[in-house]
Amino acid sequence: MFRASFARNAKDGKRIVTLIPGDGIGPEIAESVVKIFSAANVPVVWESVNVTPFLKDGKTTIPEDARISVERNKVALKGPLATPIGKGHQSMNLTLRRTFDLFANVRPCKSIVGYKTPFDNVDTVLIRENTEGEYSGIEHMVVPGVVQSIKLITEEASRKCATYAFEYARSIGRPRVTIVHKANIQRLSDGLFLSVAQDVAKEYPDIQVDNKLLDLVSLKIVQDPTQFSDTVMVMPNLYGDILSDLGAGLIGGLGLTPSGNIGKKASIFESVHGTAPDIAGKDLANPTALLLSAVMMLHHMKMDAHANTIQNAVLKTIADGKARTGDLGGRATNSEFTAEVIKNLQA
Repeated sequence: MFRASFARNAKDGKRIVTLIPGDGIGPEIAESVVKIFSAANVPVVWESVNVTPFLKDGKTTIPEDARISVERNKVALKGPLATPIGKGHQSMNLTLRRTFDLFANVRPCKSIVGYKTPFDNVDTVLIRENTEGEYSGIEHMVVPGVVQSIKLITEEASRKCATYAFEYARSIGRPRVTIVHKANIQRLSDGLFLSVAQDVAKEYPDIQVDNKLLDLVSLKIVQDPTQFSDTVMVMPNLYGDILSDLGAGLIGGLGLTPSGNIGKKASIFESVHGTAPDIAGKDLANPTALLLSAVMMLHHMKMDAHANTIQNAVLKTIADGKARTGDLGGRATNSEFTAEVIKNLQA
């Protein structure tokens, strides 16, 4: 897979990782990750940066020291960032994806044993194209009351995303890739994405390939998500944004789902839930999503043993039920949840 070299950013035998704490509850859950990594003796040194946006030549950009940090370290962990709705600067999440060409977003959703939800044995993996589609930001007002938004699909971005999907399927032992699209309606744009992915499939004869319409996948995944347990779904940007949140709902919500943004120059792992300003600073946040994203990051960095140790401790904490946070039906604080995870590192 697309894994950057980390040899040049070692410090005393440890790897330097950029930490973007984020907004709202971000600093609190980022601190939980730092404490748990320290307790687990993960050989990582954190380099914390601020990505508060500013305008440069009319474009939203990130501070130079943050850009340099991510490019130098090749990998970053990011808490939630506030996104303006309908006004203000462009979404910082979009800005980060474009700045570092984070062409693929990986969203696994897996049921947590011991935490009951309407569905059992959910184990889906979704990969979305991460830089274009309806999120290209190409919009204008034709006349008052009429707005045109342009969906951009390119062969280059589609090929990079599809290639990563097949590589990822192979790396995790899944025999199939499912291309999700609406090429029956969006014949040129989705048609291009579909045809490029099918062309990429020819290079992976060991992987089966099929394609399904987005609306059909949405129907089937809420009827029986287990029918997608043997495949990696790959799709254009907007579809992936919606379907990945649907998948999160099957296992308990965005607070339990990790996410990784993959690029050739750098990769950024993040929690995809909101900043929760109503509970910020109250020690009530659930750090699970950021912790599991950090686990994804460790696997990406080939620190598999450390990744497995932390993941097992997090899942045991939730399954035991003694230190669940409010969003999971419990009464534990963030600090109490974090302390329980640290205790379970040795369990």
